[in-house]
Formats: sequence, C-alpha cells, structure tokens
Amino acid sequence: MTDTESERGAQAPAVLKAMRILDLLAQSPGRAKALSEIARDLGIAKSSTSNLCASLEEGGLIRRTDGGYLLGRRTVELGSAYLAGFDQIREFYRLCDESEVLSHHLVQIAMLDGARVLYLAVHEGRERFPLSASVGDRYPASATAVGTALLAELSPADIAALYRDPGLLVTLTNRSTADLASLTRKLELTRERGYAMDEGEVHLSVIGIAVVVPSTRVGEPSFAIGISMVHPHNTDADRETALAALREAAATLTRPVLVA
Repeated sequence: MTDTESERGAQAPAVLKAMRILDLLAQSPGRAKALSEIARDLGIAKSSTSNLCASLEEGGLIRRTDGGYLLGRRTVELGSAYLAGFDQIREFYRLCDESEVLSHHLVQIAMLDGARVLYLAVHEGRERFPLSASVGDRYPASATAVGTALLAELSPADIAALYRDPGLLVTLTNRSTADLASLTRKLELTRERGYAMDEGEVHLSVIGIAVVVPSTRVGEPSFAIGISMVHPHNTDADRETALAALREAAATLTRPVLVA
C-alpha cells in the first residue's frame, strides 16, 4: 500500500465519524450537546471526539457554546447551495405566492430519505399552526402525506426491505400507520387514487394531502408537495380544491424552468 492509500484509509473513518456528529446534532436542533454526551451517544473515544469537533468547528460546520456544540452557519450555506441545484425548489415559493389556493395554506415540499422524509421548503401561508415541520426537519415517511406519496412510488419488494425493521414505522398519534400490512394497504390506495392522505397521523387536528413531483433530470430525486389543513374547518370541497391546486403546482414544477 502506498503512503497516499494509507492516508486515505485513515481519513475515511474520521470523515464518517464527523458525519455522525453532524447527524447527531441535527436530530436535536437548538439543543447543545456536550463533548462527553456526543462521545457517549456515538461510542467514540472522547479524545477522538474532541479532535473531530475541533476540525468541524474550524470549518464552521459546528459551533461551541457554554452548553456544548450546535450546528454551525456553514451547514446553512451548504444546505442552501444544495437546494439551489433544484429548479423545483426555486419555483416552489413563486407558485405558492401566486396561487389563490396555496397562498392561504401551509405547503411543504419534501424528498424521501430512507424511511423518513426531509422537508426542503415550507410556505407558511395565512393559516399557521405551531407544530408544523420546518425546512431540514425529518419525519417518519409512513405517517406523513408527502412521505406516503413518495413511498407509493416504490415497489412492494422495496417497501418490505425498507421496513424490515418494524421500529421504523414510528407512530406519532393513535392514527399513525403502525405495521407493514397497514402501510401496504395505504400505499395501494394511494396508487389507485393518485394522491396521498395523512388523516391525523402526525397531529390529530391536522390532515395532509400530497402528490408526487417527478424528477426532471436523470439522477435527481422525486419530490412530494403537500398541503396541511387544520380540523374542523376543512370540508370535502376544500380538500378537492386543495388537491386541484397541488396537481396544478406539481405539473408546473415538472416542466423545465426557463431561465432568462
């Protein structure tokens, strides 16, 4: 083995450990974690954790406070640069602002991240409620409308493999999808009607409707766009109006964006 190959072999585990530190801090946004807590949670020696945190801090990826470490500003810059690569994300906010229907609602766009969905953009609208997901949040895909829409794109074999661990079917309310058989039935219904529903699975007082936005470029993921509405103000007519607006937005987001 050459010196260069040896260096690469030594660096790779350090990079993976650094990524685990970032993931750990991302799981509890706004709550600082002490060095000893990070080392214990990840099973990494405290001395190694200290060196990794020092490097991440120097790069602006994390920052140190009196209570411990938090994600740093550099993660925001990297996240923004990543999202800027998707035409759909740039167009999402314009569509929400200009739509008579979407402008009033909480509208979110998300992508599948394993058994979770990652929220990429959120339009709060005029009817806000405090428990909604924010950009960067991850929720169980099986419980959300956007997650259900994206899971319905996968084959039954892929779903079975994804949920080989039953613990990934996280229940947030007594209406959440709790087992693979229930998820399979829900996905079949989603495919039949062409849209996904969350009827109190994340919050009992909220329903969600979502449709898929297919990828427009090879190698890009599909997204799902969804509306959240608070009970008991919505009616069947409101749902149909919201669904029509979502489908129109999805069709627009699927078209190539012309850049002036």
